Amino acid sequence: MFVLNVIGKGAEPVRFADLASGPANILSPGQAFDLPVSESGVLALARGRAENLPLDINLLATEKRRKKLLVADMDSTIINVECLDELADMAGLKPQIAAITERAMRGELEFEAALKERVGMLKGLKLEALERTYAERVRLNPGARSLLATMRAHGAHTMLVSGGFGYFTRRVAEAAGFHAERGNTLLDDGAALTGEVGLPILGREAKLQALNEAVANLRIDFADSLAVGDGANDLAMIQKAGLGVAYHAKPVVAQAAGAAINHDDLTALLYLQGYTDDEIVRA
Repeated sequence: MFVLNVIGKGAEPVRFADLASGPANILSPGQAFDLPVSESGVLALARGRAENLPLDINLLATEKRRKKLLVADMDSTIINVECLDELADMAGLKPQIAAITERAMRGELEFEAALKERVGMLKGLKLEALERTYAERVRLNPGARSLLATMRAHGAHTMLVSGGFGYFTRRVAEAAGFHAERGNTLLDDGAALTGEVGLPILGREAKLQALNEAVANLRIDFADSLAVGDGANDLAMIQKAGLGVAYHAKPVVAQAAGAAINHDDLTALLYLQGYTDDEIVRA
């Protein structure tokens, strides 16, 4: 069994009614609904009809739809920025470092090498720049707290797994409401960054490993898991999870993920799982 899930301002079932095998289930009036469908070919038809509309349309299996595990990327997914690029701004190096970040997230550069190169450029940056970056630049993306609060209220385990840095993952995990977090370690001499990152580097395979370990520890199936991210280093976990979501993602990720959210905020991850407005914990 499948449903066509449609999310976005002004979402109305009537536009897609002829594709359905039954009546629509309204998840959020004027914002999100499900249509039962009998075959997967309707996804292309539905997306074609909505090509110029700000709607996120995905085809989802109804079995094990509500997930027991959330594994999320941090930078540009749960938060609004790439922390390394903002640190680079503090050092007057944002254009150079952001260009490398963009290429790495698109899958054009090997993540671990690109991370080492960027961190190396920050050698000598005073440690107070980390606190300034967090205080002045880092904000949770809209819907983050509601996503975490709702999934936790329904018994899900939540993990923040980032190729960024533990200084930020610890703070973001607490602010958003994650059970656990993992990130890389920026090395310092007590006053400034040394230009080195602790090993092993948490990259694409380490994110996949985190998903694998969480599934094993929770004794659940991969079908019970949701992974979300925006960059190429998120691809392995996105493709392995029961529901892999590309969130405002680079093209290589959006093309490979099972679902994509390009227009809406993180509340969309709840509508993808079939939650209704009445079930969402607004936080």
